[in-house]
Amino acid sequence: MLEPDPKVVRKLLTRYASLRIAQAERERPETARELADVSYTLCVMMATTAVHDAVAKADALLLAKGRAQEAGSPAPDGESGLSLAV
Repeated sequence: MLEPDPKVVRKLLTRYASLRIAQAERERPETARELADVSYTLCVMMATTAVHDAVAKADALLLAKGRAQEAGSPAPDGESGLSLAV
């Protein structure tokens, strides 16, 4: 099974959370449609049928990737984690 790109997963989780907040503050049809789209994409990406399961799996994936990087394995995109500023 292919593993989703953590950057894409993080972006989707952020968008999902923002849309949930926006919908809670003021219900709008456009926001509801976009939330449904993001929820569906998360479910497909994480191979689940329920958005709550998708969010939990996405969180677990990001946590595991974060731990792997802390343990010293190189970043998947080839970055060293060092700042380019001199």
